[in-house]
Amino acid sequence: MSLAHAPRFRVRPPAHWVNDPNGPFLWRGRYHLFYQHNPEAPVHGDIHWGHASSADLAHWTPHPVALTPVPGGPDEAGCWSGCVVDDGGVPTAVYTGIDRHHTGLGSICLARAADPDDATLTEWETLAEPVVAGPPEDLDVVMFRDPFVFRHAGRRWALVGAGHADGTPSVLLYDCDDLSTWRFAGVLLDGNDPVAADAFGDKAVGWECPQLALMPDGRAVLVVSLWDGDPCTTGYLTGRLVQSEERGLAFAAVAGDRLDHGRDFYAPAVLQEADRALMWGWSWEAREPAEVERAGWAGVLSAPRVVGLAEDGSLRVSPAPELALLRAPRPFVTAADRVPLPEAYDLEVTASTPVTVSLLRSAAGEELTVLLDPDAGTVTLDRSAWPRVGREGSAPLVLRTPGRALRVLVDGSLLELFADDRVMATERVYRRDGDLPELTVTGESATVTGWELVPPARS
Repeated sequence: MSLAHAPRFRVRPPAHWVNDPNGPFLWRGRYHLFYQHNPEAPVHGDIHWGHASSADLAHWTPHPVALTPVPGGPDEAGCWSGCVVDDGGVPTAVYTGIDRHHTGLGSICLARAADPDDATLTEWETLAEPVVAGPPEDLDVVMFRDPFVFRHAGRRWALVGAGHADGTPSVLLYDCDDLSTWRFAGVLLDGNDPVAADAFGDKAVGWECPQLALMPDGRAVLVVSLWDGDPCTTGYLTGRLVQSEERGLAFAAVAGDRLDHGRDFYAPAVLQEADRALMWGWSWEAREPAEVERAGWAGVLSAPRVVGLAEDGSLRVSPAPELALLRAPRPFVTAADRVPLPEAYDLEVTASTPVTVSLLRSAAGEELTVLLDPDAGTVTLDRSAWPRVGREGSAPLVLRTPGRALRVLVDGSLLELFADDRVMATERVYRRDGDLPELTVTGESATVTGWELVPPARS
């Protein structure tokens, strides 16, 4: 197995496949993060739940596989995406099961922690029968998966991602105050909603992995992954949960847009805390399958991100502050000088006039750059000299934002860019032989500080 390009500080299994983050959960002082995992090969198949935990969101300890498909059970063909909740003092995984007779529709399954007093949560017991066998028969649903459980107004509800035969995506709503007894409560929102239609257009035939981030003032962010037969991108809608006589709850959307503006981010999962909402996403491999097979590993989860809303209703997103724990004691750069870049780093740049930051230079002199332009109100990432595999291509990304502040997290091939705490972009960039990782900054107004990420300690 080759560990070239492998991130060292983000959550991923020691080998083989990872995709969607599942069930971020805080239990007895430890954060737990589960994920879709093939323990036998770096390909998408034989899906289990992998597991890691952390005391500080920065240093992660890998654990054995948490959920394994049960022969003859409702999850025989895979333990797919879902969440983890506290059910009367018992951590409980709520996930999508696929049986061997499936036709593309999942069921909603439960697994409970075998020992709730064990902070590591390494042993799980799967219930033999699903709590929801499939979608309501009268809705003509052809995609049904990814439950997300949340509390609102003193009651427990669940969202399920769906797509309908006519091509309309939706989020279904269930009343699950008793986690063992679910009642279909209607469609929370679908693609015919005018705000959603304006934000997402016809990019999806199904909305996967619905997630809800609730703000202390009652506002909310609804996150969906836009499925069109192949993972594509993510979107968000801001608004509020409102009471509905027909549905119990509805989502009153007021605005929306693309969530991550990069090309290598999908299926985010949200952890709701009392004063904030954290989010992780999956970053896939944007290189040839033969290279992935030789490497023996595929995929990584993003750094945790804090998602919120500004007073004007606009989205705010930034790296979790706990990530500062990974910084070396002293920065390797405090000025706009030409300096070599380490394999993993955390870089902050601010500017009041246009500034170009170069992060990588090829043997032919091509550069990977980020241009902050306060005059134009943009941040532009240009990695076109490092083409990626995928239908989205490698054209420059232009982020509409004030263009004054930049945070770049690089860990091996994973590049996470945050601009003005307003927009984010996740890309996979693979260094080639002869590439020179070097920081250069062109522009007079730049303030630059960068830290190498120190090797993680087990926690």
